[in-house]
Formats: sequence, structure tokens, C-alpha cells
Amino acid sequence: MIGYVTLGTNDRARGAKFYDAICRELGVDRMMENEKFIAWGAPGGGAGIGLTQPFDGKPASVGNGVMVALEARDEDQVQRLYEIALANGGTCEGTPGPRGEGFYAAYFRDPDGNKLNAFCRPA
Repeated sequence: MIGYVTLGTNDRARGAKFYDAICRELGVDRMMENEKFIAWGAPGGGAGIGLTQPFDGKPASVGNGVMVALEARDEDQVQRLYEIALANGGTCEGTPGPRGEGFYAAYFRDPDGNKLNAFCRPA
């Protein structure tokens, strides 16, 4: 149902570096780019993620209670995504680990403060 999610940034170059690294680990690249907007994903694939400076010209801000979840292949990839996020200007919101039965996740924020998680459902 969801085609893509767009997050705001106040520093496009910094944000692009963060999402280039995260998306590379997930096996996708930039699929669309112009002077205002960058989108990562695979045409015909699952939901993508976009990054833009707000079109109204006001500063980007974080939505309280908003989070984007990135599905990982396994627990090792959750760990790698968490490490990649922190190495590229992200901050920790919860180290990798089990979060209830059958759910493994790590939580982090991008350089603009947008909250994300990497998760998998181990067998």
C-alpha cells in the first residue's frame, strides 16, 4: 500500500550521505533525484524513502510519534544498519536486540532527528 515515505532535512548533502549508506546496505540506490528531492528504492520494488528540504521553505522538523521501519534480512543486518546509521551521523534510540517474541530491532535517528528502526522477524 505505501509507495514511499518522505522525510525532511535541513542539510540535503548530510542527509544524502546517511541514506546512501543505509540504502546501500539494504541493496537499493537512488532511483530519483532533482535539486530538491532524492528518493531511494527499486522501481517496482517495495516502498522507497525520500528526502527533501520542506517545500514551504520553513525548517524541517521531526514528527512526534513518527517512525520509519526498515525491514532487514536478519539480525546481523539489523546490527550492520544500526552501526552504519551511527557512523554516518545518526544517534542511538535503542541498541539492537529482541523486542518481544519474534521481533528483533534497533532504533536510531538520522542526522535531522527523524526516527527510524531496522527490524527483522527471526524464525
